[in-house]
Amino acid sequence: MREKDIVVVTGAGGMGVAIARRIGSGRTVLLADAFPAPLERATGALLAEGYAAEGVTVDIADASAVTKLAADAASRGRIAAVVHTAGVSAATSTVDRIMSVDLAGTAHVIDAFLPVASPGTALVCIASMAGHAARLSADDERALATAPTGDLLSLPVVASAGDDPIAAYLIAKRGNQVRVQAAAPAWNRRGARINTVSPGVIATAMSQAEAASASGDHMMAMLDACGIGRTGTPGEIAAAVAFLTGPDAHYITGTDLLVDGGQGAWLRWHPSATSSPSPPPRPPSA
Repeated sequence: MREKDIVVVTGAGGMGVAIARRIGSGRTVLLADAFPAPLERATGALLAEGYAAEGVTVDIADASAVTKLAADAASRGRIAAVVHTAGVSAATSTVDRIMSVDLAGTAHVIDAFLPVASPGTALVCIASMAGHAARLSADDERALATAPTGDLLSLPVVASAGDDPIAAYLIAKRGNQVRVQAAAPAWNRRGARINTVSPGVIATAMSQAEAASASGDHMMAMLDACGIGRTGTPGEIAAAVAFLTGPDAHYITGTDLLVDGGQGAWLRWHPSATSSPSPPPRPPSA
């Protein structure tokens, strides 16, 4: 039997599972998550639907665990795609956890999978429209993009979030976007590609937790104010990822695809012309 290509998906939530379904047919799917129970449920669902899926317990905040995941994937065959969806939200996490998982964890994935990437491998990191709302200095963005991974959590821009999870989330997600941009040349030299997708409000368990938080009313009001009037679906993010990991995107690398129903455009150009809430708070700039 011909060896199957490998697809690695981090995060066993609604977005990760939708992506595994969309791009995993005929491939071996390694689904990684820090929590065994949801990982087992998601893997079981994929197996029942005919996917060649295997669950692996991995905390992406642990660099050695991510390196082990990359080596395991590479030992099984050619890695066709890596899609990094694992993350935490501002509504349910501390500043330290947001920075360890969303910022450093993404850097761990980029670092670990570069050495095992081969011609045609595509990495997509799920960032957030929040990254586009961050207002950081050029020096802070350069530090987030290029500092050694081991130094990321000690950067002044990381400390500037203080004890504000929203500020931490904006900084972390902007860090994802710029770090992927800076990594693109190294991936190019291996014949591989790397991009981010920045979702808006997507109907997942994480967004439900945010909707129930103190900022939930504001978040839902933005959807009406920008004209889209609904949340996005995991399937719509999966479609964007399928494009970026597929043959029609061979010349696309080092960039971000914003999939937010127009919320970012509304925040930039139109909020003062409506009766809708003002834009969410910005993280401090150094």
